[in-house]
Amino acid sequence: MDKTSTTEMCCPPFDPAPWDDQEVHWEGKRFLQDRVRCLFYVPLGFGRVMTRNMQRIEAAGAKPEDVIVLADPSSPWHSDVFISTTKDVPGARMTTLTGDYESKVFEGPFKDFGKWMKQMQAHVQSKGKSSDKTLAYYTTCPRCAKRIGKNYVVLLAQT
Repeated sequence: MDKTSTTEMCCPPFDPAPWDDQEVHWEGKRFLQDRVRCLFYVPLGFGRVMTRNMQRIEAAGAKPEDVIVLADPSSPWHSDVFISTTKDVPGARMTTLTGDYESKVFEGPFKDFGKWMKQMQAHVQSKGKSSDKTLAYYTTCPRCAKRIGKNYVVLLAQT
């Protein structure tokens, strides 16, 4: 079986073109918000958090066609996780994001995340902008990334 066969994939294919070197504007974009524990920025139990929340989103009929999973790696001990929804999910912590973001796509192992963050800051500065907050859009789960041989991560710097 081809390693990119959709029968083995739980994540939809990701096209980096609409996200690479783009300006993104969100006005009240709805997300379910949760938190994952980390050990020096490395998430622990991320899969459990995602499984639990995706079940809640699907049960509420709130799953969008293209799910966006964001993480705010603001602490070495935890990361806030944001999962896009089409409506509020009962019993879940809901939030909205509004603002302008510069986006850039990176590909490679998660160990390069620190390097990507530095490159993203340089990218934002090259546009004459500044950013104090950067979110990571994980486009594919680790299992699917391994199967397709690509690990795309989009960084979104709020400007």
